[in-house]
Amino acid sequence: MGSLFRSEQMCLAQLYLQSEAAFACVSKLGELGLVSFTDLNPNVNAFQRKFVNDVRRCDEMERKLRFLERELKKDQIGVYDNGDNPPAPAPREMIELEAKFEKLENDMKEINTNQEALKKNFLELTEMKQILMKAQHFFEEMDRFDTTEDEALIDPNTPQTVAAAGKLGFVAGVILRSKLPSFERVLWRACRGNVFLRHAEIEMALEDPVTGDVVNKSVFIIFFQGDQLRNRVQKICEGLHATLYPCPDTSNERREIAIGVMTRIEDLQAVLNQTEDHRHLVLTQVALNIRVWFIKVRKIKAIYHTLNLFNVNIAEKCLIAQCWCPTNDLGKIQDALRYGTEVSGSSVASILQQVTTEEQPPTYNRTNMFTESFQGIIDAFGVSTYQEVNPAPFTIITFPFLFAVMFGDFGHGLLMLVFGLVLVIREKFYLAQKSADSEIWDMIFGGRYMILFMGFFSMYTGFLYNECFSRSFNVFGSSWNVSAMNFDAVTLGNASALDLDPVTPGVYRGYPDNYINGSGYPYPYGMDPIWQSAENKITFQNSYKMKSSIVLGFAQMLFGLTLALYNHIYFKDRLSIICEWIPQMIFIWCIVGYLCVIILFKWITWKDPASAPSLLIGLINMFMFTAPSKADGTFLYTGQSTVQIFVVLMIVFCLPWMLLAKPAVIYYRRRQKANRSQRNYNLAGGEMADDVPIIEQDQLDVESNSIQQTEPDPDEKDFSEIMILQIIHTIEFSLNCISHTASYLRLWALSLAHSELSEVLWTMVMHIGLSMAPPAGPIVTYAVFWFFAVLTVGILLVMEGLSAFLHALRLHWVEFQSKFYKGQGYAFLPFSFESIIQGRVDE
Repeated sequence: MGSLFRSEQMCLAQLYLQSEAAFACVSKLGELGLVSFTDLNPNVNAFQRKFVNDVRRCDEMERKLRFLERELKKDQIGVYDNGDNPPAPAPREMIELEAKFEKLENDMKEINTNQEALKKNFLELTEMKQILMKAQHFFEEMDRFDTTEDEALIDPNTPQTVAAAGKLGFVAGVILRSKLPSFERVLWRACRGNVFLRHAEIEMALEDPVTGDVVNKSVFIIFFQGDQLRNRVQKICEGLHATLYPCPDTSNERREIAIGVMTRIEDLQAVLNQTEDHRHLVLTQVALNIRVWFIKVRKIKAIYHTLNLFNVNIAEKCLIAQCWCPTNDLGKIQDALRYGTEVSGSSVASILQQVTTEEQPPTYNRTNMFTESFQGIIDAFGVSTYQEVNPAPFTIITFPFLFAVMFGDFGHGLLMLVFGLVLVIREKFYLAQKSADSEIWDMIFGGRYMILFMGFFSMYTGFLYNECFSRSFNVFGSSWNVSAMNFDAVTLGNASALDLDPVTPGVYRGYPDNYINGSGYPYPYGMDPIWQSAENKITFQNSYKMKSSIVLGFAQMLFGLTLALYNHIYFKDRLSIICEWIPQMIFIWCIVGYLCVIILFKWITWKDPASAPSLLIGLINMFMFTAPSKADGTFLYTGQSTVQIFVVLMIVFCLPWMLLAKPAVIYYRRRQKANRSQRNYNLAGGEMADDVPIIEQDQLDVESNSIQQTEPDPDEKDFSEIMILQIIHTIEFSLNCISHTASYLRLWALSLAHSELSEVLWTMVMHIGLSMAPPAGPIVTYAVFWFFAVLTVGILLVMEGLSAFLHALRLHWVEFQSKFYKGQGYAFLPFSFESIIQGRVDE
């Protein structure tokens, strides 16, 4: 399985790059994505580093590109994506890019300013046009107004307007429609009812020239008498942001101005259309290249940010870098450095030198589109310690299988398989449509292969359970024969349920001659379809699925302990093998393994169901040293009592073995080490550290520094700490053998719940239509089918699927991985342009 089974072997390397070749070399390493640089200037402020000005220039270019991108979104112009991935431009090309972005930004700002001014002018002319039209309508109504009871506010005998007689003045303007009620109240209260207000809505929606939002406004005209009221009205209009426009007194003047305004509006509309076309043309050209520009700028910025991590050797005119990289890819990295040196025209070759270190390397597991999602659920628990066994390759099979054990239904699995298959087949299409705004969809699409496998295994377990939307299918023919019971017609007609006795000849196929234990010839593969209609279906399936869950759980936990042995052998930890792994293996075999053995023994050899022993009571009696007997229903085989006493004694013997053996060996090693140190001290004549020569003292200091970088050895810990940790581990493993086995019963519980919920949904919904006779039956069936489909997808597929997914995840994280997986490493994060462009790495 390569590096997927165990993480890649990593090495720490130093790079010596000439100043003129550093940019090209780092650019090529970024394209390669196999190097993780460490910061050699941790104490240097970010604003005091060598290439901080270049990073700021890149930030400024990126700001200008974001401005252009916002303008594209404002005009709803899509960005052209042809899939190109241009290389990082040379430093001298930055000047050209800066000049180009500066020109585009200035052009767009100038266009926006001109367009805003034109739109503002257009809005004013439109409002003026509406005021002239509405005012003319107001005055015409006023001329026709006549009253018989009170003196008219405006004398109808006035030739053209009240203003001509010098009696009443008026102002006209527009105001937001939402502010009109407040405007009326303020006018009435401030002017004490001495003004006359008329208003009318502007039918057409207007555009705000600043924000671009659509606003609704109303035209108003206010009549008053006297300069004091005029000033008061103008202040109120100013306070409520109403716009006042001049309105002539005579009808002829209003008509002439209206004609001139309409002419100016037509001319202005033509200019606005030309401006909009020019803006669209500029943005269309930007849309063709902005994606490429973003990639180039981000690559340049990433390169300069990485160069800030290097040490600068001014005397040698070179940059010194330190990085982690896979040992198997050192050749590719050297080729990249050689290419960068040749491209830059440097005469001095770049140097890569491996460095010996005691520091723990990062963990790097190579993945592809298929294994990425499975590796992701492992890393979500914790990144594996360097070079320890990686559970991901085994999770590819075990995770979908345990999910399917809880989700087993052929029909539901088929729907999930089809959904996963569509995602896989249309993989390239959905990758091109991938967006950062749809995190839930991206997460579902990322697990497309997992969904495919979960659907496939659910179909398999559904075939074993003989369930398809809670219905069974008779593929191989049932092993039960009802007619062999010889029921009469009256019994068959009146009874709601009948008992079938498998011991009666002919009722159960092949009984008692066939099969291993003479129990007949069962259904060839999976559940017999007759159990779907049996009243004791739940009782039978409970027993079968509960015992199967325990067997499956023990198999996975045993496999986890086997992987722990691989870890101990790989790290040459003989002490853990002898003092921990062997007693743990014996302990789990004696408790859970013995239970699984007697379950399989009972399934294979027991013939008479009436006298079948109780395994649970037998297991309890085993720990109470109660001899099994046929009277209490616990006898299974000859010599059972002796075997069970031996099993319990082995369990008791393993507890102190796990608890005391390892601390005792560590204590013995320390005593030997202390004795050797004392003998060496005596042979040296009591020479103290102050008497050691300077060279030897320096060597001691170097050794002490290297020791400080290493992970503390168990022998170097305080003995009391070692003892406490061993007590915790012993208690934890002992209790986990029982609790983790019980935890696997969730396989049985969720499988039963899914089966019953599916049956309830079929009985309460689809059965209604199918049980009705024509012509109503087909119509009702068609109607309830869609309701049944929605509930099946929403409840059984989505909710039940998510529940089974989470439970399968818990079984892997806790019950399986706790047997061998520490997960105390840190991920290898290479300097990769691909990750930076896709946004998987923070800036």
